[in-house]
Parts: sequence; C-alpha cells; structure tokens
Amino acid sequence: MPPNFVGVDVGTGSARAGVFTADGRLLGRAEAPITTWQPAPLHVEQSSDEIWSACCAAVRAAVAAAGCDAGSLAGIAFDATCSLVALDGADRPVSVSTTGRDEQNVVVWMDHRAVDEAAHITSTGGAPLAYVGDVMSPEMQTPKLLWLRRHLPDAWARAARFLDLPDFLVYRATGDDRRSMCSAVCKWTYLGERRAWDAGFFEAIGLGDLVEEGFARIGREVVDVGVPMGSGLAEEAAAALGLPAGLPVSSSIIDAHAGALGLLGIDADAAGDAGEPLPVGRLALVFGTSACHLTVSAGAIAVPGVWGPYFAALLPDAFLAEGGISAAGALLDHLVASHPAGVMATAAAGRADRSVFDVLNDRLDALAGGEPPGVLTRHRHVLPYHLGNRSPLADPSLSGTATGLSLTTDVDDLALSYLAAVQSLAYGTRHIVETLVAEGHEVRTILMTGSGMHNRLLVAEHADATGLPVVLPAEADSVLLGAAVLAGVASGHHPSIGTGMRRMARPGAVVEPRPGLVAYHDAKYAVYRRMHADQLAYRAIMDGTSGVGGAPTAVGG
Repeated sequence: MPPNFVGVDVGTGSARAGVFTADGRLLGRAEAPITTWQPAPLHVEQSSDEIWSACCAAVRAAVAAAGCDAGSLAGIAFDATCSLVALDGADRPVSVSTTGRDEQNVVVWMDHRAVDEAAHITSTGGAPLAYVGDVMSPEMQTPKLLWLRRHLPDAWARAARFLDLPDFLVYRATGDDRRSMCSAVCKWTYLGERRAWDAGFFEAIGLGDLVEEGFARIGREVVDVGVPMGSGLAEEAAAALGLPAGLPVSSSIIDAHAGALGLLGIDADAAGDAGEPLPVGRLALVFGTSACHLTVSAGAIAVPGVWGPYFAALLPDAFLAEGGISAAGALLDHLVASHPAGVMATAAAGRADRSVFDVLNDRLDALAGGEPPGVLTRHRHVLPYHLGNRSPLADPSLSGTATGLSLTTDVDDLALSYLAAVQSLAYGTRHIVETLVAEGHEVRTILMTGSGMHNRLLVAEHADATGLPVVLPAEADSVLLGAAVLAGVASGHHPSIGTGMRRMARPGAVVEPRPGLVAYHDAKYAVYRRMHADQLAYRAIMDGTSGVGGAPTAVGG
C-alpha cells in the first residue's frame, strides 16, 4: 500500500490538516478555528488546549475527507506560528495574561508587549544579536520571557516549561520534550553552529534563572528538523487525533519555514542535503497574516536587519536568511475593515461567494480600462509599517502612512487605497531582496505561497515591483505540504529533506514582470523609501517640541 503523510499547520486564526501522497498530491484537507484574545494594547493571546483540540478536529476531518485507510498513514508532522506556550509541572496551562486566566497561556507571535524588553536586550550587545540583524524583535521569545519575568513573576515561577508552539504540539503528541533546531535557532537565540545556548547572554539580559536551571525550561536538548520524536504518537494523543498509536512524528518546524520546504524543491536539480547543491537564487515568500521571505546559502551571510544566518534551521549544513513583513494580509484586511465602503464591498463579495479582494481586483480592472491597474495609484502611496518594520529596517516603532487621500468614500476609493497597499507590500519585498543581494545572496526567482498566491493582483504587483518572476506551486497549501515532507522524512520513506522536497513539490503558474512598467515602479519605490525618511523627519521635528501642550521650538519660520 503506498504511504500517505499527514501535515498539520497552525496559523494565527486556525489549525489546518492535510493528507498527502508520497509524491505531494493532496487527498484531503480540513480546518478548525482558533480563538484569539487581545486583553490590552499590543497583547495577543491564545489557548494551547484549544489549539490542540483544533488540530485534532482538523486531522480527523482531513483523514475522513481523504478517504484513505488508516493503515496507509506512515507519518505526521506539525508546524505552527512561533508563539510562546507556558505549562506547569503537570503540563497544565499557566497564564501569560494580565487577566490571570490560565486558559490564556500562549503569547502569540504578533504580540508586541515586550518592546521595552527587546530594546533592553539589543542594548546588551550579546553574541546572539548577530543572528537577528543586530536588533532584537519583540516577536522573538527572549523578550517575551523577560516580560513575563518582570511583569508576571508568579506565572514565571509556576511555569515548568516554555515551548515554541510547534514544539508544544510535538510534545503533546509524543511526550518528547526535545526542541527543534528550527524554532530554537530562529526564535530563541540558540547558537546552531555551536549547538549550545549562550549562558552569558541570558545572564546579561536578566534571564540568569534559566542558566542556573541548566536551560531545563526552554530545552536541554535540541534536535535537527525531520528527526523522529519519542516512540511516535502516544496512546492518548493518537486517540484524540484518530490515528494509530506509534505513528512516526517528526520534530517540528515554524509555519513559514514549512512553506519554504514546500516551495524550494520546485523544479530544483537538488534541494540542499549535505553534499548536494543548494537551491540558491530562490526566495520563498510565504504570504499570510504576515509575510516571510526565506532563502538559503552554503556559507554564513550576515545581512543587517534580516534574521540569520541561521545554521541548520531549515536544511542540514545550510544557512538560512529570513526577512519579513509583520502585517501583510493583516494590513489588507484592516484596510477593508476600516474604510467606509468596506462593509459594502464585503457584502457584495459575500453575495457573489467570492473574496472581497477578487471584487476589488475586478473594479480596478474596470477603472484601468485595459491598462495595467497598477498605474491607477500614481499619486496615492502607502507605507505599510502599521506593525513596525521587521526587515530590513528592524524598527518596531515605525507606523503606517498614506498620502494622496481625499474625502471620497465609495468602493472605487477603497479599491485605489487597497491597490496602493498591495504595491507597498510588494515594495517591502523589493527592499528585502535588494538588501539580501547587496550582502551577497542571489535572488533570481520568487516562489510564493499562502493566501497571497490566490490574489492575482498581489502576485502581479510583486513581479512588476521586484522585476522578478513569481512562481506559484501546483499545490496551493505549500505550508501543509512542507509539513508532510517532514512526515515522510521522519517515517524513513524519504531518505532526506532534500529528496522529500524534490519528490513532493511541483510547479504551477509563472507570472513574469511586465517590462513596460519598470520606470513607473522605480518611481513609486523611490516614494516608498522617501516616506520612511519623511516619517523620521517628522519625528525629529516633534522631538524638538517642549513637551505636551508646549510650543514647538524652532520649527518652521
């Protein structure tokens, strides 16, 4: 019986599961929602128990949809957002919330409560900062841990384990508390090349408790991606998932990184195992609530404002560079929800059983009258830093900006603002690509997955704005596919990650840049960069005032 593999992907709003054949064909897929709480500004929380229940529901439904015999299932792997989970000594949830509710025991990746802690860690100048572009982000786990120690000392004392969400899922499934190299290196400051924690760094930033404990709460042992965990699915977890006990379980991976595994092997002669060439020249763009930009290299290339170089975080004996946009799909959703015509456009999309972005794309086509719709925003521009800039500026304090607005509030106005926002995200990608290339990376092709790949305008604007072809995968959910690749590796069916990538990833459409728009997008990109400089200039002006209610000092004249 040919083997099938289960991939489980936990995003910000839902858990998804898919059953794949060994050559990467989707047999069945299902999804279950996840609750998010925002009890205070910048605080975003979830429940690990609810997330696990959502995974179980999604897996059961996906297997049923696949219609395959349980005996054909050969392995399972989990990916998830890099959120922080707190558990006590009995593996019960420990609150990370100012509400004190233990149910709320997950600090979501996009939570920015730890901005001050991140700035403090940056000021220490420790060695791990070289792997995060020299600036610690509040989205990383060490600032979140420091925030908990400072602001919720009782919770800090009660917690027996702090886990990255992907590692929590594997722990819940197998009882194996070893941590994945992917999360440990990318989000926890574990030094991959040394395969060690930096004790001096943790002591310097105020987390010496973890050193004294031998790092027991954050992981004494870190394993490579794709390693079989424990003795496979434990009895209780297997019953909850509806899968056979003992089913091989892979060590975990971050969701965007799973997407890279589902992309980088497309039409590649080799996909990066030890002794094989790497898929260089390719940038995996995983576009969802946020956007992640991932590329690999044979040697360590440090890029200011870009995370990495991370050793063995994605492929063995390779270095990973990771850029990103903190609010991508979230920005487009926010724009529609906050515009006066957003309700009307959303209602029209619902009546037609279509995405609101499809409706806006059609409206832009009509307004353009046969010309490329991108030219409609010659004098309307957006700076998409509504949740700061993750890369390459690495400044979480930046904010969103728009220019060219009017008092018009109809659907056409919404469509134009939406187009300008889409273009701004494409320019964010261009800025990341230019920064990578300037430091020695090769980027010749963008491979895109996530919700963004279904938006034809967003794909086309990325090709036009960057001047690079955008390749879409045949399997739309490359994140689930990437998890299934690891399930195949952990089961022993694929001898290596590279082999699994090549066997399971297939190309779909290719969108080429339109050469006639080069000058136009160069000009708009110059405006995009200027808007950041202008924002800093405005701050400098206001920093010259005498305080709240005071008169400005030497401003204007």
